[in-house]
Amino acid sequence: MTMMKTARIHEYGDTSVIRYDTVPRPRPAFGEVLVHVAATSFNPTEAALRAGMLQPFFPVDLPYTLGWDVSGTVTEIGAGTEGFAVGDRVIGRLDGGGAAAEYVRVPAALLVAAPVSVPLAHAAALPVAGLTAWQAVFEYGKVAAGQRVLVNGAGGGVGGFVTQLAKYAGAEVIATASPRSTEAVLRQGADRVIDYTAGPVSAALDGPADTLLNLVPLSPSDAAALAPLVRRGGRIISIATPIEPAADAGVSAMHMVARNDVAHLAALVELVDAAALSIDISGSRPLADLADVHHLGETGQTRGKVIVIP
Repeated sequence: MTMMKTARIHEYGDTSVIRYDTVPRPRPAFGEVLVHVAATSFNPTEAALRAGMLQPFFPVDLPYTLGWDVSGTVTEIGAGTEGFAVGDRVIGRLDGGGAAAEYVRVPAALLVAAPVSVPLAHAAALPVAGLTAWQAVFEYGKVAAGQRVLVNGAGGGVGGFVTQLAKYAGAEVIATASPRSTEAVLRQGADRVIDYTAGPVSAALDGPADTLLNLVPLSPSDAAALAPLVRRGGRIISIATPIEPAADAGVSAMHMVARNDVAHLAALVELVDAAALSIDISGSRPLADLADVHHLGETGQTRGKVIVIP
């Protein structure tokens, strides 16, 4: 029996519950492929899952192998599987986890061809954050040329993609970020960066936005302070704390949860290969450091995307 390394949780809790186990390598079932994992990447939502915060909404069976993003190479094809061959480079979002391992079996329907213009391991940063950004900007935010877009929390993994996609759509992009992230956010296309650590965003914003894209958890007071920054007829889209405008403000508001969509993921890959979208990798760590990656992410010590190499 061939064995492999994994990072799993057997119970919910702090980062100490992440265990590095050796388990049998899986075999692909009908409609699946076996992927030799090049990398996964850290997403804050996975830390929330590990801590047990998602149990009411996203129950999982324990032990649970972490890792929602995957990039890698197809090494085995299950019966009845079409569209892929051994040796294909692929990426995907795995809603059931499993990518924090040397190998993972994946329904072929969840995978698309990986971008060819970036290292395969770097492409692991794209699925979860990229899909969230795509749907926030285009599907729910309906960002278009000439609009003024405020991106709150542009320094994170989703924020980098949101900034780039909003700029790609032709919008004027005003982003909030800490001084540590300012240079990167400007490289990603922001027209202006507001240092949210220096004072209220409202004091630095010169005029209302057409669309507010909120990407970070907020206190009730901070959420209330952002709502009036959107003009009448504008939109508020939040992937974190819901932001509710005044009833008479004439502003639509939505709290969104991104879904898995391979067509959107393939579109993101096309943008990467066309050099219209960059993948900002701020760090690369081995699988044995995953607990430390979770700790750094939870304590706000990361920027952009961190990939994890089995």
